[in-house]
Amino acid sequence: MADLSVEIGGLRLKNPVMTASGTFGYGLEFADFVPLEELGGIIVKGTTLNPREGNDYPRMAETASGMLNCVGLQNKGVDYFCEHIYPEIEGIGTNMIVNVSGSSPEDYAECAARIDALEKIPAIELNISCPNVKHGGMAFGVTCEGAASVVKAVRARYHKTLIVKLSPNVTDIADIARAVEAEGADSVSLINTIMGMAIDIEKRQSLLSIGTGGLSGPAVKPVALRMVWQVAKAVKISVIGLGGISNARDAIEFFMVGATAIEIGTANFLDPTVTIKVRDGINEWLDRHGCKSVKDIIGVIR
Repeated sequence: MADLSVEIGGLRLKNPVMTASGTFGYGLEFADFVPLEELGGIIVKGTTLNPREGNDYPRMAETASGMLNCVGLQNKGVDYFCEHIYPEIEGIGTNMIVNVSGSSPEDYAECAARIDALEKIPAIELNISCPNVKHGGMAFGVTCEGAASVVKAVRARYHKTLIVKLSPNVTDIADIARAVEAEGADSVSLINTIMGMAIDIEKRQSLLSIGTGGLSGPAVKPVALRMVWQVAKAVKISVIGLGGISNARDAIEFFMVGATAIEIGTANFLDPTVTIKVRDGINEWLDRHGCKSVKDIIGVIR
């Protein structure tokens, strides 16, 4: 059996397969299907400083080879997470990582600081695709300045592994990656969803309540793969790849372009056991090709 262990900014993963935020709940929802402790990490659903109701329904729509969503970060806030969710998940034997969102650098930093105090949460993933309320709703992650401002604020108050999730809705994602690296990010994960929309031609309206949503699933994989390749060449910190990964072959493509680990998202909705199947498939491929470690294939395509 090949060595599947990897490190993300000093955080050791027993294998490189993690779950993408918003697609795996808090992990407990999948406990009947997957041995949670056998995953490299579980990134729980987005958490904000204050409770959020999310957007009105409908907020999901199926598309060709993918899906759109505009859930809107519905959650009960970080204090609820700390008091009610954390006690239920702290005993899960893998890396439990919290996805953090906000509407200002101060919001992000305060939310991160409260999670910093939780002993069994070794890392957070910053979602910088959120709208900046102080600058007209433009997402933090679409400018170097906006992305850097969030990471700088959080880094000052958060002392564990800091992963920054990058938006693909930008001109040059490598520039954004370099900006967050400079402010102390330990790793970057990419890509977040691509903005899209779908129309009901009979009702003559969008299939989503707010008009647009984030596209995920197999349709986005070629874009995600290209962006991971670009970013892996641009930064020295580790890169986590996600976007349309449905099987081991997809995962291996991401390793080859420079990802140290991967996240599986939309595929969890189709097959709740997909994460373990991907892990086993990676191991089988490595054995078949005489590779002693997954590290042997990371970044082979430059």
